[in-house]
Amino acid sequence: MTATQSRRAQAAGLNGPAATSAHDRTKIRRRRAARTTGVAFLLLAPALLALVLMRVLPMITAVGQSFQTTSLATGATSFAGIENYAYLFTDSGFHSVLLVTLVFNLVLNPVIVVLSATLALLTVQSVPLVGLWRSLIFVPAAVPGAVVALIWSTALQPDGLVNGLLELIGLPAQPFLTSANQAAFSIGIMVTWGAIGYWMIFIIAGLKDIPESLYEAASLDGAGWWRRLFSITLPLLRRPMSFVLIACTVGSFLIFAPVQMLTKGGPNGATNFIMYDIYNRAYLLNDLGVGQAEVVVLMLLLSVIVAIQFRLLREDKS
Repeated sequence: MTATQSRRAQAAGLNGPAATSAHDRTKIRRRRAARTTGVAFLLLAPALLALVLMRVLPMITAVGQSFQTTSLATGATSFAGIENYAYLFTDSGFHSVLLVTLVFNLVLNPVIVVLSATLALLTVQSVPLVGLWRSLIFVPAAVPGAVVALIWSTALQPDGLVNGLLELIGLPAQPFLTSANQAAFSIGIMVTWGAIGYWMIFIIAGLKDIPESLYEAASLDGAGWWRRLFSITLPLLRRPMSFVLIACTVGSFLIFAPVQMLTKGGPNGATNFIMYDIYNRAYLLNDLGVGQAEVVVLMLLLSVIVAIQFRLLREDKS
C-alpha cells in the first residue's frame, strides 16, 4: 500500500463515522421539526377552521351578494352588476352614515387610547392595593356589550343615576340618549367604559418592557417624573399605543349592540353608525344586496385605515 493510499484509508476511517453521525443528527433534527410543525398545525387547526368559517366565507359571501338583487315579490335573485354600489354612493343617507361614523371614531378612539395609557401609568406605580385597582378597572371589559348597554341605559334615564348626581351638585338633568346632540356622546361613554380596562392591559405590558436602567440613568442625571415620562416612557410606548389605536379603530367601526338596543340609529340619525345601517338595510328594509355592498365598503374602509396606520408604524420604527 502506498503512502497516499494509507492516508486515504486513515481519512476514511476517521471521517466516515463522523460524517455518518452528523448526517444522522441532521435527519433526527428534521424529524423533530416536522413533528413539531405537525403538532402546531393540529393545535391551530380549530382556530384556522373557525377563522375560515366565521370570517373568510362570510366576506366572500358578502362580495358575491353585493352584485345581486332580490325581488320582493318572488324572492328570486338576479345579477345586478354595480347597481347596488351606484345606489349606495349616490344615496345622501349613506353619506350621512359615513360622516357620523367617521366623526365618532375620530373623537372616540384617541380618547380611549389616552385614558387607557393614563390608567396604565397610574396602576404601574407603587400604590396600595394596585392589583385590586387594576381588576376593578378591567371588570367592565369582561361584561358583554349588551349588558353594558342595559347598565348605562338605566343610568342615563331622565330619573337615572347620572341625572341624580348632576342634580345633587346643582346641575340640570340632561336628556342624553333622547337628544340628537348628546346621543352619540352617551354611546361613546358606554364604549369607553367597557374598553379602557382591556386596552390598559396592553399598555401595561408595553410599560413592563421598558428597561428600568433607563429610568435609573435619567434619575441620576436629575430628571424628574415628568421629564422621564416625556423623554423615556411615551417615546418607548409609541408602538404599543399605535397597536391599541389600530385595534380600537376597528372595534369602534363595528359598534352595534348599544345602538340597536337603545337608539335605533336616532335621534335624527345621530347614532346611525355604519354597522347599524347595514343591519337596517339588509334585514329591516329587506335590501340584502345594498346591505352587503355596504359591508364590502366597510371592509375596504377598514383595510385602508389599518394599512395607513401600519405604514405609519413601520416608518416610525425605521
